[in-house]
Amino acid sequence: MAEQRDGTRDGGRDGARDVTPGGGRRAGEGEERRRSATSEEARAWEELVATARRTVTEGLVVGTSGNVSVRVGDTVLVTPSGVPYDRLAPEDVTGVTLDGRQVLGTLVPTSELPMHLAVYRSTGARAVVHTHAVHATAVSTLVPELPLVHYMAAALGGPVRVAPYAAYGTDELAAHVLRALDGRSGCLLQNHGTLTHGTTLTQAYDRTAQLEWMCRVWLTAASVPGLSPSLLSRQQVSEVEERLRGYGQR
Repeated sequence: MAEQRDGTRDGGRDGARDVTPGGGRRAGEGEERRRSATSEEARAWEELVATARRTVTEGLVVGTSGNVSVRVGDTVLVTPSGVPYDRLAPEDVTGVTLDGRQVLGTLVPTSELPMHLAVYRSTGARAVVHTHAVHATAVSTLVPELPLVHYMAAALGGPVRVAPYAAYGTDELAAHVLRALDGRSGCLLQNHGTLTHGTTLTQAYDRTAQLEWMCRVWLTAASVPGLSPSLLSRQQVSEVEERLRGYGQR
């Protein structure tokens, strides 16, 4: 989740922060000066912003919900909290270390930062996409695992699990997500949305889109009165996983 902010001062434990016209909070004047982005980080930020905007235009999130991140070396670039993606500019680059210390930018990182960092610290992920996609969120309220309605479950490592509900932005949610991701590159978050990761932003986003599509297929098929969708076996999905390793151009 990336919550909306109002136009007031935030007097939280980090001290007062100014709210920007775009909706995100900027650090107070007394905060540590942070370094400038490298050329590689600047290019990655540009791709991150384009991916975040794509989640909106393709209907995977509404407003500033959801969040996107990408790892460049030991720095994680991440969408800031409460800023509409169409207002993000090159100077808004926001980056943290793997332990959460902010080293780039002055906008407050997404409230889901603990979840993103947990994924980076525990997997080989280089990019993470979190959305509130409609069909996937609906499925997360119905079953503990997405039924094997299509072989593209293999692209996510097998049957997609649902991480139990926990409040957004908490270490508890991050722990649930890591368990659901064991051996997988995507999962559903109960009553919340989706999370996928990949070696690139494009791969992570494509996995999110595939997951939402599979959820839509299952919901559509399961809604026909008197009929139940035919499902694949785990063995059938495993066979596809082997075939996908040689799929596409060399």
